[in-house]
Amino acid sequence: MLMEIGFLLKKFISFFLEPVGLILTLLVFGIYYFYRKEECRAERFFLTSLFLLFLFSYPPFANYLVEGLENQYSKYDYKQNIEYIHVLGSSHDTDNSQPISSQISDTGVKRVVEGVIIHKKILNSKLIFTGFAGETDTSNARMNAKLAEALGVSRKDMLINPLPRDTKEEALFTKTVVGAKPFVLVTSASHMPRAMMLFKSLGMHPIAAPTNFYKEDFRGYLRAPNVHALYISTIAIHEYIGIAWAKLKSLL
Repeated sequence: MLMEIGFLLKKFISFFLEPVGLILTLLVFGIYYFYRKEECRAERFFLTSLFLLFLFSYPPFANYLVEGLENQYSKYDYKQNIEYIHVLGSSHDTDNSQPISSQISDTGVKRVVEGVIIHKKILNSKLIFTGFAGETDTSNARMNAKLAEALGVSRKDMLINPLPRDTKEEALFTKTVVGAKPFVLVTSASHMPRAMMLFKSLGMHPIAAPTNFYKEDFRGYLRAPNVHALYISTIAIHEYIGIAWAKLKSLL
């Protein structure tokens, strides 16, 4: 019960520290002071929220944020002869009117495809899929395994754990499988620094195989703000918060 409360509390707090939650919070304060007839304070909150909305939606800034994460690990070289390949979970839905490739998020599809590519290049390797059901009736681990099977991977070459709800729980499970042996870790490039830090803190030896990159070549500063840049900024800030929180916990 305490673990469940802690998990929900972590999600709740992180929302207000990420771009959309932070901007909405500032707007609410602005509205509050506006109705209290404190125009100067209201104006400051409104202007700050608009500035942050522009900043986080500005492509060069979003690219700068995510590059700081994605440049830390280069793509996998496909040369190591490793037994286990752990593909971290993401999100999905279970609308059976859609093909399996559409039921899994774009992030999840890219992670699974990269894991399958690596698996097919390493003889006798095993794929590890982890991830809980979220708000659906099927775990993300099973959904990802279903996609891998559709891509030609045999069920006997998969280990499926439908219980882990976050990266730490995924790491704790995989440690029971691989111990201190090297293994390939597949996740989004932006998530890789935090994942590697967490796995290594448990005495494990992951080899990074990042995928799902968001960074792009520099296209100049004359770019209009857009929703996609806001989305990238949100992903990057989420990871920076996670890294900071993990470092703080290690100090405490």
